Amino acid sequence: MRNRLAGIFWSILFLAVPVLGVGVFAIAPSIDVWLPKDVSSHGKEIDSLFYFILALTGIVFIVTEMLLFWFIWKYDAAARGDEKATYIHGSHTLEVIWTIIPAVTMLFLAIYQMNAWADMKMRRPVMKPTVEVVARQFEWRLRYPGPDGDLGTPDDLFLVNDLHVPVDEDILIQLKSMDVLHSFFLPNLRMKQDAVPGMKIPVWFKATETGQYDLVCAELCGWGHYKMKGRITIESREDYDAWLEAKYREQEATQPEPMDEIL
Repeated sequence: MRNRLAGIFWSILFLAVPVLGVGVFAIAPSIDVWLPKDVSSHGKEIDSLFYFILALTGIVFIVTEMLLFWFIWKYDAAARGDEKATYIHGSHTLEVIWTIIPAVTMLFLAIYQMNAWADMKMRRPVMKPTVEVVARQFEWRLRYPGPDGDLGTPDDLFLVNDLHVPVDEDILIQLKSMDVLHSFFLPNLRMKQDAVPGMKIPVWFKATETGQYDLVCAELCGWGHYKMKGRITIESREDYDAWLEAKYREQEATQPEPMDEIL
């Protein structure tokens, strides 16, 4: 009897896994524990891919957990009494089937997401970089082109952890790393790209709503990884231009005067 109760307990415990798992996912959006607000032009496509894959894997999860519960319940040794266990050597046909099905599923997903991948990683907008972002333990160093519109010239604007972009415009970022592997992550813009030492990586997006959002590192990059956090401010073109002008003036005011002018 004791063994039988133990078998029932473990059966119910395994049944609780899919029940509680599905329940958590069902109530998460209503308690605001879900994906951050999407403010990008491509976010809807990314979220659709996420939900499709979540539904696909969720169905497989539920089916396998229910089967696990059924087999634990049905073939509990205490309930079967003295009935001897039987053994089989497996089924070659079954093994081929459950190898082909995941392979076909993965191939389908690879083809299904090709357009989204191309939009985010291949179809680069034809424009000069809006800003250069350099990852460094443990901060984001930003460089905006000066009035000449080109990066790498004396009039560039330098900032730390405070990224500003105009709304409803294509933004092209030149991403670099000064030391180790980092990951440039804008959750609300559905944008994540590794910053690899020695490489200049283009990153592009278009923001659709104004506001301030998180800029974080999504790659464990050292002891201070937890504090490698900045912000991105999305604003109108007028506010963006005014902000740039103010920052240019601040930077100029802190620059030392040329020696010949002092003399």
